[in-house]
Amino acid sequence: MISKMLLATVQLNPPNVVVDDFRTKNGYDLNFINKAIADYLSSSGYTDALEAFKKEADMPGEVERKFGGLLEKKWTSVIRLQKKVMELESKLNEAEKEYIEGAPTRNKRTPSEWIPRPPEKFCLTGHRAPVTRVIFHPVFSLMVSASEDATIKVWDFETGEFERTLKGHTDCVQDIAFDASGKLLVSCSADMSIKLWDFQQTFECVRTMLGHDHNVSSVSFMPAGDFVISSSRDKTIKMWEVSTGYCVKTYTGHRDWVRMVRASPDGSLLASCSNDQSVRIWVASSKECRTELRAHDHVVECICWAPDSAAGPINEAAGADNRKGAHTGPFLASASRDKTIRIWDVGAGIALFVLTGHDNWVRGVVFHPGGKFLVSASDDKTLRVWDLRNKRCMKTLEAHKHFCTSVDFHKALPYVISGSVDQSVKVWECR
Repeated sequence: MISKMLLATVQLNPPNVVVDDFRTKNGYDLNFINKAIADYLSSSGYTDALEAFKKEADMPGEVERKFGGLLEKKWTSVIRLQKKVMELESKLNEAEKEYIEGAPTRNKRTPSEWIPRPPEKFCLTGHRAPVTRVIFHPVFSLMVSASEDATIKVWDFETGEFERTLKGHTDCVQDIAFDASGKLLVSCSADMSIKLWDFQQTFECVRTMLGHDHNVSSVSFMPAGDFVISSSRDKTIKMWEVSTGYCVKTYTGHRDWVRMVRASPDGSLLASCSNDQSVRIWVASSKECRTELRAHDHVVECICWAPDSAAGPINEAAGADNRKGAHTGPFLASASRDKTIRIWDVGAGIALFVLTGHDNWVRGVVFHPGGKFLVSASDDKTLRVWDLRNKRCMKTLEAHKHFCTSVDFHKALPYVISGSVDQSVKVWECR
């Protein structure tokens, strides 16, 4: 048994000094191993065993000095190596757990602090062109994706199952949105139309609204659900009555393509962003442009109103103190091709701070329902989670193989979804 262990030890790591002398095409010559064992027996005083071993191994004469202490050295080096391997395996296991679970563990965090963690829960494929927008259904465990393939697809985000395809547009579907009840879906397209879909029973298009003169890039419901707002490459924003499909207001002022329009949570204000590098705030009832916000130096791709829960973290990040008084908001996030995200106090008309870190255009932003974080999607193929209070990127997810175009955060369940030019939709679980 001892001789087998000794043999294995020497075979594992023989010294360079004898490698060239005894290497054969099949490994190491047995003469090398025999002499090393003979030296060990000699130095340990096992005289009888040594003589018997030398006789059986046909090894006359004295053992060469270069084999002195060889087995002991190799034996201890193997022990050290094994210990090092165990330490590295332990560290690797810890790193993998931290990468997947994050730190601290899920049990030590509240749902308001859960953020998306890799790897994705599902990677859903089926679109035949880039995915332009992904959104959650407000009630059911469904999500919807829009694509440049002119279709809208419905998926179950808890099971990853494909549900159905909505067809009606004849060009790229640019944006989609639900009303608060989830019974109606609205979509807009480069075919210059806006369509309303029955999302309760038939899943068919119930109304088509025409009036824009160019690509309709954004669409959304007013909070009450009675009106729809849209923005277009024709530089205008329009408001449509859901019950009749009539255009009731047109907002003008932008000097270039209006990329996105979104209503404030109370419905009193509209925010829009444009290729003219500005963000505008409109009074919904009067068509008046209240404020033009300028700080970006490239096309502003998207905007997102902050929930009330984000007021505290935003004020801390902005350095508000009791002497000056806290910023009252409402607050808005905007993201641009200048690779930055800016947070605005819309009431005061000022930029509070900027989030930098993306390496390419930022195409989507959404606030965490808990208000502490912001999630962004970018052409650098990543999703980034931003800690608003500390104005820093706290997690980067290598999300897609191509540009990330859209991201959404579920309002009640721990899920994030993303869409990409790689034609896939991914579901990320938060923990």
